[in-house]
Amino acid sequence: MRRRSFITLLGGAAAWPLAARAQLSERVRRVGVLMHLAADDPEGQPRITAFEQGMRELGWAVGRNLQIDYRWAASDPDRLRKYAAELVALAPDVVLALAGTPLVVALQQATATVPIVFVGVADPVGAGLVENLARPGGNTTGFTVYEYSMSGKWLELLKEIAPRVTRAAVVRELAIAGTGQLGAIQSVAPSLGVELFPIGVRDAGEIERAVTAFSRGSNGGLIVTGSPSTAVHRHQIITLAAQHHLPAVYPYRYFVASGGLISYGPDLIDQFRRGASYVDRILKGEKPADLPVQAPTKYELVINAKTAQTLGLAVPDTLLARADEVIE
Repeated sequence: MRRRSFITLLGGAAAWPLAARAQLSERVRRVGVLMHLAADDPEGQPRITAFEQGMRELGWAVGRNLQIDYRWAASDPDRLRKYAAELVALAPDVVLALAGTPLVVALQQATATVPIVFVGVADPVGAGLVENLARPGGNTTGFTVYEYSMSGKWLELLKEIAPRVTRAAVVRELAIAGTGQLGAIQSVAPSLGVELFPIGVRDAGEIERAVTAFSRGSNGGLIVTGSPSTAVHRHQIITLAAQHHLPAVYPYRYFVASGGLISYGPDLIDQFRRGASYVDRILKGEKPADLPVQAPTKYELVINAKTAQTLGLAVPDTLLARADEVIE
C-alpha cells in the first residue's frame, strides 16, 4: 500500500511541473488600444469590458496569454500623436483604435507595419485609411460605424418627434470625412421642408457660440452626427439643447441615457465586442489587408420620454412602438 501511494505521488509530482511549464511557456501576445475618450469618461469602461469579454470568449486572457496597453487621447490631436507613437514603440502584435478616423490617421503615421484594427470609423475609404472595403490593403482594417444612407433617418426622426421643426443645425466635425453624413441628410431635407445649417465642433467655445446663435431663430432642432468630438462634448451639447429648448436627435444610445431626446445608430458595445474577432484572427496569422471592412449588424432606436415631456413634445405611439428602448 505504501509503495502504491509512493508511485502515485511520484507520478503526480512529475505531471504537475509539465503542466505548469506548458502554461508558463504559452506566448503572451501584446495588444495596444488607443481610445478617443478621456480616461475618466464613464463610457470608456463598457467599451473596454466588451472588447476584453470578446477576447476571453476567443481564448485570450489578460495575465495568461494576453497583455493590453491602453492610452486615452480625449480627442486631443497632440495626445493622439503622442500616444499612437508610444503604443507603436511597445512593439505590439496589433493596435486597436476605439474609435474614429483621427485615431487611425495618427496610428498610420506612426507605423506602416503593425496591424491596425479600427472600430467606429465613418468613411475609411474616403478618409484614405483603406483602399476599398472588400480588400483593405496595407496594415489596416476594421468596422465602420454606419452606412451613410442611414444618416437621412436622423432628420426623418427629428421631424417625426418634433413636427414643427423647419430649421435643423447639423452638428458635425469638419476635420474628418463627414460629407457623406451631411449629404444623406441634405438629400431628404427638401421633402421634409427643413432648412439645414451645418455647424462645427472644434472646441467647446465654438459649440457654445454656434448653438446659441442658431437658437435665436424659430422652429429649430439639432442633428448631432457621430464623431469623436461630438462624443467628447456630448454633455455640453445636450445641456445647450435643453437650455435653448431644441429637440435633438443623436447618433448613439449613450447620448439619450445622458439626457438627450432621441437616438438612432449602431449598438456600439456590440461593435467593440466584434472588434475582438479581428484582433483574434490577426494574432492567429491572418493579415489586415485580407480582412474586409465590415458594417454594423445591429441598430437601435432609443427615446428619452422625460426629455420629450420637458420639451413639451408628445411622442407618437407609432414611434414608441418602434423604439428598442424608452428611458422614463
